[in-house]
Amino acid sequence: METEAESSDRVVRRRGPGDESLEDSSTDEGESEGALERKRLKKLYPPWKMNVFPTPQPPKLKSWIDTFKNWNSGERLMALDSLIDSCEPVQVRHMMEIIEPQFQRDFISLLPKELALHVLSFLEPADLLRAAQTCRYWRLLSEDNLLWREKCKASGIDSPWTVPVARRDFSSSQLISAIISSIGGSSTSALDNPRFSPSSASTSFSTISQPTPSPWKAAFLRQHSIEMNWRKKPIRPPKVLKGHDDHVITCLQFSDSRILSGSDDNTLRVWSATTGKCLRVLVGHIGGVWSSQMHGSTVISGSTDRTLKVWNAETGQCLHTLYGHTSTVRCMHLHGKKVVSGSRDATLRVWNIETGVCLHVLVGHLAAVRCVQYDGKLVVSGAYDYMVKVWNPEREECLHTLQGHTNRVYSLQFDGKHVVSGSLDTSIRVWDVRNGTLKHTLIGHQSLTSGMELRNRILVSGNADSTVKVWDIVSGRCLQTLSGRVFKRN
Repeated sequence: METEAESSDRVVRRRGPGDESLEDSSTDEGESEGALERKRLKKLYPPWKMNVFPTPQPPKLKSWIDTFKNWNSGERLMALDSLIDSCEPVQVRHMMEIIEPQFQRDFISLLPKELALHVLSFLEPADLLRAAQTCRYWRLLSEDNLLWREKCKASGIDSPWTVPVARRDFSSSQLISAIISSIGGSSTSALDNPRFSPSSASTSFSTISQPTPSPWKAAFLRQHSIEMNWRKKPIRPPKVLKGHDDHVITCLQFSDSRILSGSDDNTLRVWSATTGKCLRVLVGHIGGVWSSQMHGSTVISGSTDRTLKVWNAETGQCLHTLYGHTSTVRCMHLHGKKVVSGSRDATLRVWNIETGVCLHVLVGHLAAVRCVQYDGKLVVSGAYDYMVKVWNPEREECLHTLQGHTNRVYSLQFDGKHVVSGSLDTSIRVWDVRNGTLKHTLIGHQSLTSGMELRNRILVSGNADSTVKVWDIVSGRCLQTLSGRVFKRN
């Protein structure tokens, strides 16, 4: 009967994770042919494979392999086809287990991080989202902020987005699933699938930290969600927000999940955009509210009582009352800790909303100031004197007076390079803020342009003629005219 020692010379067992090294104790010079064959088999087969191989090698095996090496590619393929046809299922399965891992190498995890990111940069955003679900290391790479910044720039998104805390789960999971499913993929996570794990890489799972959420990725997901909602979401029944009764709603602001309305009933109301419920009523003005701004939980209002008020939208508390104007505060623009207000007293004032102090007074218009824009450096104002003025608020200096309109200026947009003004004369004018020159006069509306929005080179204007027009301010062309039913109030 064969002893255990003799048996160990006839078989080689592939070692598992806890096995000691199976090195033969013989020296290279004294190693038997069987020992050399066992070493060769250990190098040939992967360490995770447990199997038993007969020794010594079959007769004429070396001769057959030498003959195989001498054949050309076509002859080798023919020989392999014949060999596979001659194999039993267990032998074919054995070959598959050896061959398949050769085509499943995680090459991304084997590359330096910089090269791996460069490779991933060639993926489309949808494919990048799929890649993030392959394994933890790929997810870490796919969350790279600079990688998503380039994707955003390619999609025309020019600024990152900080996801509100209450919406991070939605943005990071539901949005990704929705995007992947919208392109026909599967959103099933593969983070724990060992088949795709980068265990062969130098970075192990235990050393991979959780990826930092990318503001640029959040911006891309948000923009995609908005586009898909416009294209595919059914129109929901409108929510009617009742609270100002029969009074006129004079101004409206929207920020995240809140809506702010101001009225000539002397109050402002903060509403939930999701439920339609009134969250706060801001009471304190003794005249109608005709202008407002909101950022986060900060609300600023302007009234016919000639004051501005700074409010906390969470508590409803009035933090400051700003005195200085001698007539109705008709417009304002908030930037950071400063707000610029325009009044029917023909002046503009720059305020610090944290201290309530008036920092600067801008004097130069000859009639009521109707609209204002402020980017933190320059102030642009439009007034009933038909003029648009560009100011340096720190020096209280008027840099340019833009003349050309033949009636009152009601609306403004300013992107740091271009000033766009809308007037009761039915025209829209595009100006160069650097030198004050007129670049284009946009003709097409038939009445007062009371609202505009500028993004990059695209301007959208709303007019009292019941149309919305889309313009290219660089070429001066009207790209689209949107018109629909005219609703008349009974």
